[in-house]
Amino acid sequence: MNAIVDQIGDLAEAGEKMVERLRRKAFLPESRKELTIRFGIAEAAQMLGCSTNRIRMAEEDGRLPPAPPTQNGRRPGYNVDELLNMRRVLGASPERAPLDAPAIIAVQNFKGGVGKSTVTTHLAHYFGVQGYRVLVVDCDSQATTTTLFGFNPHFNIQRDETLYPYLSIDPTQVDLLYAVKHTSWPNVDLIPSNLELFDVEYELAAAGSDGGSVLAARFRKLKQGLMDLARDYDIVLLDPPPALGTISLAVMQAANALLVPLAATTPDFCSTVQFLSMMDQVIGQLQDAGISVDYSFVRLLCSKFDANDPSHAMVRAIMEQSFGPALLPVPILDSAEISHAAMRMMTVYELEKPIGTPRTHKRCRANLDEAMGQIEALVRQGWGRVAPAREEDIVNAAA
Repeated sequence: MNAIVDQIGDLAEAGEKMVERLRRKAFLPESRKELTIRFGIAEAAQMLGCSTNRIRMAEEDGRLPPAPPTQNGRRPGYNVDELLNMRRVLGASPERAPLDAPAIIAVQNFKGGVGKSTVTTHLAHYFGVQGYRVLVVDCDSQATTTTLFGFNPHFNIQRDETLYPYLSIDPTQVDLLYAVKHTSWPNVDLIPSNLELFDVEYELAAAGSDGGSVLAARFRKLKQGLMDLARDYDIVLLDPPPALGTISLAVMQAANALLVPLAATTPDFCSTVQFLSMMDQVIGQLQDAGISVDYSFVRLLCSKFDANDPSHAMVRAIMEQSFGPALLPVPILDSAEISHAAMRMMTVYELEKPIGTPRTHKRCRANLDEAMGQIEALVRQGWGRVAPAREEDIVNAAA
């Protein structure tokens, strides 16, 4: 083989070793991601929609464990496990009712660089903070989402731990339970990916060239496998490849909602228009082949938006004019805090303290909460329920 071409493998190997070094540095001492975030009593009360007195009373009467010990006269705050228990005890769990269908949301755009995996992971952690049971399925062989969850796709994940054994032409698994991994979040699980998942594309493409029956069967199989798993979750987030391949088609058919992230640039806008046009054609072909596609909502989410850049404002105005209410009103702002967290293979929701200035962190977190909250509202509308009533609203109504 050409010596210059051989360099590609050397570069890949060197890069993989560096990724592992970065991961080990980020997750010392055990090279495993741990969740260290804590919430003060005021923040916990706000998330649960109750008063701080109600939490203190539950601690005093034994319904909740005693308040965490103080440090220098201040409470260190509640961890996510304690917050989830608090939700159960105080009746503030947002979990869906048994008859409500789990939301299976595909976060998809064929344009790379729009923040698809970043949006997926932040959305998963937002739902985790809010108390939902979440499953994230990394369907992209680039495995960026898997990496953000603290797993090294090259060193930590084998092909048999991905979707491959279930979707391959010669499957060795009859359901997807084998692939579910627990993460540092107690209520967020992950089906990981790695580069070898791309073998499914070759296999299914070859099968499709001989007739669509095998391909159609795999599409239905992914949907069935996800529906079986989803019984134990409220939200399932699918991160497909940024290309129109067989896995992307299977994800499109398996999802019951679609979220399309796009950056506020002219190339991203034009590419997304092409993506939507192609989606329309492909969905028509799938339905003609007897493969149903049905979404409870389709929304576009502007990501990496710089409010101080006039070109971003102009492109966003074009988006609003073109897409109307299908474009979510609150964009994700381009923030150094998101980039800094990603360098540590984390999301903003996992940061124990700001990386940049406290003001930047607070502004970024508030924006993410508002942007992700739009999607939460769409999910809850699909369940026929809005957010649980807040304690003060009930008191005021009775007054």
